Amino acid sequence: PYELEALARNIRGYDISPDMVRLSLVNLYLHKFRVPHIAEYDTLTSDDRWDERANVILANPPFMTERGGIRPHSRFGVRSKRSEVLFVDYIMQHLTGSGRAGLVVPEGIIFQSQNAHRSLRENLVDNYLAAVVSLPAGVFNPYSGVKTSILILDRAVARSSDTVGFFRVDSDGFDLGAQRRPVDRDDLPEVKSQICEYLDRLRSGRSLDDFEPSLGLVVSKDKIRQDPDFNLSMERYREDDVRQVVFPQAPIGDVLDLKFGTRITKRKDAGTLYPVYGGGGESFRTDTFTREDDVVISRFAMSPECVRVVKGKFYLLDSGFTFQISSDYYDRADKGFIDYVLLNMQDRIYRCSRGHAQRNLDLKAFKEIQIPLPPLSVQREIVAEISGYQSVIDGAMQVVRSYKPHIHVDPEWEVVKLGEVVLDKPQYGSGARKVNYDGTVRYVRISDLTDDGELKDDDIVSPSVVEPHLFLKPGDLLIARTGSVGRTYLHQNLPNTYQYAGYLIRFRVDSAKAMPEYVYYFTKSDYWRKWIISNSKTGTLANINAKQYASFQIPLPSLEIQRAVVSEIAEEENLIQSNKELISRFERKIEAAVNRVWDE
Repeated sequence: PYELEALARNIRGYDISPDMVRLSLVNLYLHKFRVPHIAEYDTLTSDDRWDERANVILANPPFMTERGGIRPHSRFGVRSKRSEVLFVDYIMQHLTGSGRAGLVVPEGIIFQSQNAHRSLRENLVDNYLAAVVSLPAGVFNPYSGVKTSILILDRAVARSSDTVGFFRVDSDGFDLGAQRRPVDRDDLPEVKSQICEYLDRLRSGRSLDDFEPSLGLVVSKDKIRQDPDFNLSMERYREDDVRQVVFPQAPIGDVLDLKFGTRITKRKDAGTLYPVYGGGGESFRTDTFTREDDVVISRFAMSPECVRVVKGKFYLLDSGFTFQISSDYYDRADKGFIDYVLLNMQDRIYRCSRGHAQRNLDLKAFKEIQIPLPPLSVQREIVAEISGYQSVIDGAMQVVRSYKPHIHVDPEWEVVKLGEVVLDKPQYGSGARKVNYDGTVRYVRISDLTDDGELKDDDIVSPSVVEPHLFLKPGDLLIARTGSVGRTYLHQNLPNTYQYAGYLIRFRVDSAKAMPEYVYYFTKSDYWRKWIISNSKTGTLANINAKQYASFQIPLPSLEIQRAVVSEIAEEENLIQSNKELISRFERKIEAAVNRVWDE
């Protein structure tokens, strides 16, 4: 009771949203905080509470920057309009002399090279930062699929220590999809134990000489300061500090001859036979090819996925390149082995890119990357092992790509119009302008719908105007009316609030007449696809309106038969999910096989 009273007297909270303030007050009151101290306050634009300080700050701020940027008051230590930069700066400046903080941040804080981000990281390293914990993308699903990290700040530790601890969580006990299903692996207990030991050693003045965390590494601040960007990505320092090799290494520029693509244009060279690739995906097709079954590395307009395998014949633009083994290394390097090594070090290659709006590869830095070269026999053993894993992946991928739910239609079944099994008139969505996701209402767009009926986890946004009559309920069926016409999504019982966009139509199925799942599975059938092709209007964009969709003739057996159909397809989809998990498992095996050439 005494500790609870002390906590109740000293805990404070701010939120810009009056609704969140009310929820927090009620929540604290129900947990016996009789006079909770929660205030409605905008920490970024108001300085009324600027002089308040805290011993401990825990935060997962809403890292949403409005269009045009934030207009902060003048007391921040950095000049920025980005909310993520301002929130981290605010938290740093509001710690007491021995204050500590734990805060979730988006990945931009870790590596973006803008002046404000760099200045912020320099201040963190010099005065506040104790540890960085990298989390996997998707750990906050279904709310957000954004890649995040945790910054652990401790002013006392930062002043007395000349190191920063880096830790990495690859699994938190659940998969990283929208459903967050339990899995066997959970790194959190081990990471927690290693972080605690690291901090305990620093606080007690004990040596770190024998501290070798299996899920992290310790990096000197001097090493971080050598990077002009003060990058806080663990892998940047793993290459130099802890990767121990038992095999000789050589720079990429010595081992490989780079083969750049050549420039052609769609206006002059369009055709039908072969895809044209450059720094990204297929851009158009042409009637000649210059490469076949090769690994392509991006040169211009790079993304983090800058190395990829392209199957079949294709034409390569000058924004990408392939490679061959140089003549000096014919008897020391296997092309297949080098392919796998580069595919598994994309982070390192991407860090060789430069630029802001567009990232382009610094070829000099790329050629200086050191790669391991075990004996040729070992390289070929690894290639053979990985090829076996890849065969499993290819087979599972074929199952996943080929599967489509099939419903055998009995001629005796009643056939009705789709509009006859809905509760009310089909409802068009709103064309409201989108903004970054605010954590309350998610805006579902056509581009968010996947072919397998789930919602994408990246680039999550909110509507600029909240319209409750467009909120989705479990069992609501969304159908795209233009562009990806005929694409469907069945809304599940998810914890968030969802509102849908203007090019989608909501059909609210009457469960007394039809199972929403049955109707949804029917929209995945060949029967539906053929109907879409024959009924969509041609022009700039294919288009089918609500009236046309309502006229779709759907075979409708009894509810008992519908339940049997839905149950069978659900079992099939479980098998498909198992194949996806198999793919993920064997991708990790490939990564482990390549990593053996680095680690003792």
